[in-house]
Amino acid sequence: MSNETMENFDLEELLELVQTKKYRQLKEALLDLNEVDIAVFMDELDSVERTMLVFRMLPKEMASEVFAELDPESQEDIINSITDRELSEIVEDLYVDDAVDMLEEMPATIVRRVMENTKPETRKLINQFLNYPENSAGSIMTAEYIGLKKHMTVEESFAFIRKHGIDSETIYTCYVMDSKRRLEGVVTVRNLIMNPYDAVVGDIMDDNVIKAITTMDQEEVVEMMNKYDLLSMPVVDSEDRLVGIITVDDVMDVMEEEATEDIEKMAAMLPSEKPYLRTGVFELAKNRIPWLLFLMLSSTLSGAILERYENAFAAIPLLVSFTPMLMNTGGNSGSQSSAMIIRGMSLGEIEPTDILRVIWKEVRVGLIAGIILAVCNFIRLMIQYPGNTMISLVVVLSVFVTVVIAKTIGCTLPIAAKVLKADPAIMAGPLITTIVDAVSLIVYFNLACMLLDMTV
Repeated sequence: MSNETMENFDLEELLELVQTKKYRQLKEALLDLNEVDIAVFMDELDSVERTMLVFRMLPKEMASEVFAELDPESQEDIINSITDRELSEIVEDLYVDDAVDMLEEMPATIVRRVMENTKPETRKLINQFLNYPENSAGSIMTAEYIGLKKHMTVEESFAFIRKHGIDSETIYTCYVMDSKRRLEGVVTVRNLIMNPYDAVVGDIMDDNVIKAITTMDQEEVVEMMNKYDLLSMPVVDSEDRLVGIITVDDVMDVMEEEATEDIEKMAAMLPSEKPYLRTGVFELAKNRIPWLLFLMLSSTLSGAILERYENAFAAIPLLVSFTPMLMNTGGNSGSQSSAMIIRGMSLGEIEPTDILRVIWKEVRVGLIAGIILAVCNFIRLMIQYPGNTMISLVVVLSVFVTVVIAKTIGCTLPIAAKVLKADPAIMAGPLITTIVDAVSLIVYFNLACMLLDMTV
């Protein structure tokens, strides 16, 4: 794999070489590029013909690595343009997890053709991976790893690694199994190097292995690997037999996927698996409209509250001018708390059992923030509206109470969602704002009626 990156080559220059048909210069430039950057370049090409032209320039081994990095659309174009023999060679060269990721994005006709052109043992392995639950440890692991035996010496272990390491996704961490493939320990290449050749693996391995079960949720795997700073993690079945490993590159993909999903949910959109520029307008609208409809209909609650207190508006019209400020302050306060709690839960720092501690902390934060905002607001209102002391008092008290309540709601709803087995990310910005808007209006007008002696 080349260490050169796209920084050394202008993407526009490469595209120009394609357009001007300077294929010899293009091939020389591609051979100096990293496989990931070549995939980025190929995804920018504007036709299947040009994609195939560039793909066929690549050496066989590099072509397989580039193929694994391409977008699903480009992969599908290539599969439709190559022979069955070429397809078989590419699939056999892919790591199993990359092959599974590709098939999960392909139409049924493509999947059928790919499976028909793979070796029986590869087909069996791919089918096994495809049968694991979606977003589980089994669905993101790879079957290419180094497996040693307890009785092997360091010298025998190095010979085994040299022989089989070329097909493994990582050789730094090796896993020790018994005759029935039950996981017994783990040993790193560093451990092997630091011991004499005649040392036995069973004596130097670490038998306290941090491992995942095939059915474990991928987010739990990410948390464990982050917690223990692992480069790879073994995955075992229900009988403790080693079936695969999860490497750090797989975890980074999961982190990106989960972060994207959370951001979309926090922005009140249904998650999309396609890149933005490759997602159709109608699909984008379809993902956004359900939440927009829900939030639009739920916001009618605020309208109903305003209608109920229309007599207060008629008596003191000035009250209306403060509602946007009050609602925005409450919504922002709630969103701050929900964002912090959602982040804490994603990182495993906050559990549902911590709800009382969380509420108590957010209430205190709300009290401090509410007092400061109320004081600043009171000074501003007395300068801007001299002689309206009671109205100013109503506004600042409403701000204070709203901030405290918003902080409480903002920290409680994500935890409640987790308890109900829902994604805490849905209890974010837009939804919190809608709820807090209604609460802030009720607080505001009830305080106005009490302190200004008005009737509803």
